[in-house]
This record gives sequence, C-alpha cells and structure tokens, in this order.
Amino acid sequence: MKTGAVLALGPVLALLDTTIVNVGIDPVARDLHGSMAAVQWVSTGYLLAISLVMPLSGWAAGRFGAPRAWLASVVLFVLGSALCGLSWSTGSLVAFRVLQGIGGGLIQPLGQAIMVQAAGPSRIGRVMGTLLLPISLAPVLGPILGGVVLEHLSWRWMFLLNVPVGVLTVLLAVRWVPADGGPAQPRPRLDATGLVLLSPGLVALVYGLSTIADGGWEGLVATAAGALLLLVYGWHTLTSARVGARAPLIDLRLFAHRGFSVATANSFLQGAALYSSMFLVPLYYQQVQHAGAVEAGLLLAPQALGTAVTSLLAGRIADRFAPRPLILLGIACSLAGTLAFTRLGAGDGPADWLLAASLTLRGAGMGIIVIPGMAAVYSSVEKSQVPAAAGAVNVLNRLGGALGTAVLTLVLQRARTGHPEHPAAAFGDTFWWVLALSVLAIAPALLYPRTRKPA
Repeated sequence: MKTGAVLALGPVLALLDTTIVNVGIDPVARDLHGSMAAVQWVSTGYLLAISLVMPLSGWAAGRFGAPRAWLASVVLFVLGSALCGLSWSTGSLVAFRVLQGIGGGLIQPLGQAIMVQAAGPSRIGRVMGTLLLPISLAPVLGPILGGVVLEHLSWRWMFLLNVPVGVLTVLLAVRWVPADGGPAQPRPRLDATGLVLLSPGLVALVYGLSTIADGGWEGLVATAAGALLLLVYGWHTLTSARVGARAPLIDLRLFAHRGFSVATANSFLQGAALYSSMFLVPLYYQQVQHAGAVEAGLLLAPQALGTAVTSLLAGRIADRFAPRPLILLGIACSLAGTLAFTRLGAGDGPADWLLAASLTLRGAGMGIIVIPGMAAVYSSVEKSQVPAAAGAVNVLNRLGGALGTAVLTLVLQRARTGHPEHPAAAFGDTFWWVLALSVLAIAPALLYPRTRKPA
C-alpha cells in the first residue's frame, strides 16, 4: 500500500502541473512579454515532449530497471519544474517545460509497470484502482490550486510548488519502492531506427490532431507525416523481429494476443470517447456560463467524485469477475451521464443539479471502465512483458484522446457557425458526437470474455 501511494504521487504531480499551467498562460505572457502564440507552447511543448518519450518506457525499464528509471524520471520532472520557476524568457520557459515533459512522460507507464509486476495477476484490479483514485482528482484540484497561486503569489510558484512535493516523492520512493529483484536479465539495446520513426511520428500526429481544427495545411501535413512515420515504424518492427534484433520500442507482436488487442482497442476508444470530452465540460462552463477557472474546477468536482468512488469498488470487483459486464456497465453509465448535456441550448436547458448529477454518473462510468480494462491489458501478457505493454497502452490511450479532441473541436466549431447566437446549443450538438464515440466503445467491449478464467 505504501508503494502504491508513493507511485501515485508521480502521475498526480504531472497531471496537476498540466491543469495548473493552463490557468496561468495569460499572466505568464504579460510578465515575460511574450505573444500569446509563443506562450501557448508552454503547454504544447510539454504535451509533445510526453508523446516523444512515452514509447521509451518499456526499453528504459529493461535497460535500467523500472524502479530506477521511474525515480530518474521524477528527478528530471522536479529539475524541470525548478528551472521553469526560474525562467527569464518565453523561450527558456518553453525549453524547460520540454525537459519537464521528458520526465513526466515516463512517470505513469513505469509506475503502472512497477505496481502490476509487484502485485501479481490476482491483484491487478485493486492496484489500478489505487493508482486511479488520486489521478482522478488532479483535473479538479489543478484549476483550484492554480487560481489560488495566481491570486496570492507569482505565476512562478505554479512550477516551484512541485519541487518540495517532488523531493518528498523521491525520498519516499527510495525508502518504500522495491528495487528490481530476481535473476539478471539481458539488457535490451535501443532500437535507434525505431526511435527515429516512432517518437517523431507520435509527436507529429498528436500535434497535427491538436492543430487541425485551426484550419490551414499545417495540421493536415503534420497528421499525414505522423501517420506515415508510424506505418514505416510498423513495417520496420515486423521485418526486424528476429533473433538478435534490438527490442522494439512498442512490440507489435503483443497484439497477437487476443486479450491484449481487445483491451488496447478499448483503451484507445476510451481516450477518444471519455477523456477527450472532458475538455468540453469546463469549456462550456467558462464560455457559456462565464465561470472562472477556479469555479470551473469546482463544477467538475462531481465527476472526480464519481470516478474516485467507483475506481475503488471496481478495483476490488475486477479481480473477481470478468471484464465484459463491468465495462458494458461503465459505458452505459457514461452514456446516461452524457444525455443531459445533449439538451444544452434546448428550451431552458437542463437544470444545474441535473448537470451535476450527470457529471457524477459520467465519472462513475469512467471509474468502472478504466479499471477492468487496464487489468485486462496486463493480465493478457507475461510478467516480463508488462513494461512494454504499459508503454503501448498509454501511447494508444493518448492517441485516442488526441483524435477524439480533434474531432470534437471541429464539430464544435461547425456547430458554432450554425448557432452563432446560441452558444449553448452548439455544445449540445457536440455532445451528441460524444455519445456516438461512446457507442463505438461497445464493439471491443463485447469481445472481452464473458466469464473470468480460473487463476
């Protein structure tokens, strides 16, 4: 339990930092005399750096050991945080944010790998529930903490607050996170060709999907280039899968396992249907109801509460029951929790209490879906393959979120042109697409086993 608590601090730091910084973009631009376009790279550079290094998690775990690599990533994140707080220009802040993202991109997949390998197949669900509980609170706490910091302190404290918490995390990890045990394994060599293809491909694809809604050719070209690099990476990996070849960054042979393929497909669609839609809710509160960042964070609290409660319950149930009925139940809760938002702009619109109840139900659905889905990913592979599986599933989940966000952004922009005088109605139309994405997630969910295999 102590190990899980320490490992949960890492991704919480990274997620809190993302949401806190989004609140402080405007003060940063004013203080550093940078244009808003340049300062936006404070967030964009961080997210792209995460996409760049996340595929390296499996190799890093094999080469240095997962605990040691995780500890190094936290140290790098804390160092980047301190340097961000000392930045003297927009360029230096963006550069230090990239350094921070390089550390932050490895924290979550390596932490998952350590926990799953330590827990064993019979306790994967409970482990994932422990990790998800604090992570679900980060999107709510981030804007609140950011608002408090900006009201009473300099924007630099958005980054400097990470330093004491990060140092405490490192000290606790040295004490409570177990070192690698067991017989020494051959250390994999880095697949340099795969790295040149995969990481830039993911960066280009995530960047392209994030900017494609802005119009112009830049987003389309980046998306096409990223997709091409990923296709070439797939060809390179499959043709070089021979004895003595370097271990692939993402081993496509894992997808030969039916359980792994189904679980990762579900994770991809979860990212598109659930996580990407999370940007719509605070956007609605801020743009339509004119709520501030802190108020928007408080309005999202019911969703985090629903996720926190069901993640604990689902973690215990997932170790005893088959994933199919649980995931279908979670999708049903998510669909039901989205219906009220499709009525935005219709007549008087849904009451505030109904939106809060719907958010609670949506959050509950997320908690029910994620835990058995992740447990299915890790229970479908051998213990030695867990770090590689963690890298693959986190990359696909992030790609799903980027794709879903791009789709919903385009839909929202088109809906706004159709309802120029009724912005709430544009959000209502867009949430019908959220429902459609959630319905798509039913297909892989039906391919999960109906009954749990005996241990």
